[in-house]
Amino acid sequence: MSPAADAPGRHGHGRGTVDGYASPWPLIDNLPGLYQEDDLARELTRAFDEVLAPAIGAIDNFATYLDPALTPEDFLDWLSSWVGLMPDENWSLERRRAIVALAAQLYRNRGTVNGLLMHVKLFAAGEVQIIDNGGAAWSTTTDAAVPGKPQFGLTVRIKPAKKGSVDRDRLDALVNAAKPAHVPHMIEIVEN
Repeated sequence: MSPAADAPGRHGHGRGTVDGYASPWPLIDNLPGLYQEDDLARELTRAFDEVLAPAIGAIDNFATYLDPALTPEDFLDWLSSWVGLMPDENWSLERRRAIVALAAQLYRNRGTVNGLLMHVKLFAAGEVQIIDNGGAAWSTTTDAAVPGKPQFGLTVRIKPAKKGSVDRDRLDALVNAAKPAHVPHMIEIVEN
């Protein structure tokens, strides 16, 4: 059973009391027998058990909180902030879970064309093309022109799945964060 959140807000992930969630280790059982028979001691420890049960449950299931597929929904955004991701709040729960699960792979490829392509594909549904003209190139023809442009840079071209479904400012910020800082970029959104 996942404890419910009692604090609103993006990072207010307090674990609150949960009706009917019993403590796996009632405090009364750890008191001397004399106090176990006392009604006041029973009521006081029952109140503490009610408050402590969700915390004990969270600690007992800590690995679950770190697994994007299993963590409670309210904890998922906080978990994503641990790996430096800020999923769009309009995305489905399944999509947010998948993106957090891919965080290690995203960062392993960070700064590469493939890494940028993966970032953009996760952000925006549609066809994505990355044109990078700053890489090394070679030709099998003697005295042929050097391929590419003399200035390095990249172009992110996207054809959204739905018209107007790409937020250009967010996409620009994502590309700016995922590419090497010294490489200029341009965003092209191809209308359907």
